[in-house]
Amino acid sequence: MTPASRGPSRPVVLSIRDAALRRGDRELWAGLDLDVHAGELVAVLGPSGSGKTTLLRAILGLEPLSRGAITVGGQTVEHRGSRSIGYIPQARPLPRDTSLRGRDLVTLGVDGHRFGLPIPRRGDRARVDALIDAVGARDFADRPVGLLSGGEQQRLRAGQALADDPRLLLCDEPLTSLDLANQQAVIGLIDRHRREKDAAVLLVTHDINPLLGKVDRILYIANGRFTLGTPQEVLRSDVLTALYGAHVFVLRAGDRLVVVGAPDAEASHHHHDHGVHE
Repeated sequence: MTPASRGPSRPVVLSIRDAALRRGDRELWAGLDLDVHAGELVAVLGPSGSGKTTLLRAILGLEPLSRGAITVGGQTVEHRGSRSIGYIPQARPLPRDTSLRGRDLVTLGVDGHRFGLPIPRRGDRARVDALIDAVGARDFADRPVGLLSGGEQQRLRAGQALADDPRLLLCDEPLTSLDLANQQAVIGLIDRHRREKDAAVLLVTHDINPLLGKVDRILYIANGRFTLGTPQEVLRSDVLTALYGAHVFVLRAGDRLVVVGAPDAEASHHHHDHGVHE
């Protein structure tokens, strides 16, 4: 499936209209219009504090907008969330004494939406086993989750997020602190769900490099403003300079692109060069 075939001709899964969000007396961003289509992967970039994670929280119904509207599958987002949305959080290690097995973490995605104590239903065990196999966690699913590596824990979080076959998958820095092999494994899980289920994906990251061959568009938020387009349209010195209001350079380093000079950036963004030009 090419990026073009995942584009505007596909149904809109996530729609954001004239959205604005404030933190205290500071406006993070305003006037945001974004449609994410079925089968499309949109990466969200920007420096720390620019409102990337807050955007995901607003879509989840956890952060009220100052203005505008968000719909998922044509339905306004609600505070209690939606089973049509899956969420993969940042890869933060769980405490070593966490009293859960790996499979228990995935099980929460299958029965965690019910009120009261979860009561096993027919088919739940098979569904959990299928998810564990899908994310390659069979070998460690019955071990205490706090003793697992960061990459193993993140695979299980992916299984939990995919439990309801979500139409929209939100990912908040899912690759942070993972080695290259585990980064590629998690990206593979996200991309397979996108392709097999025709799901929309909105993924926050500080490093587009591992995703550049799969991402359709980039939403780059900085300095209270944003720009949206293909990697070729956004990852340009002139575009990012205009966005930041300061000189920012997209430089070539072998087969990579490096963004340097971005004020208040978490780190320089390193990008493989897949036909992206300044």
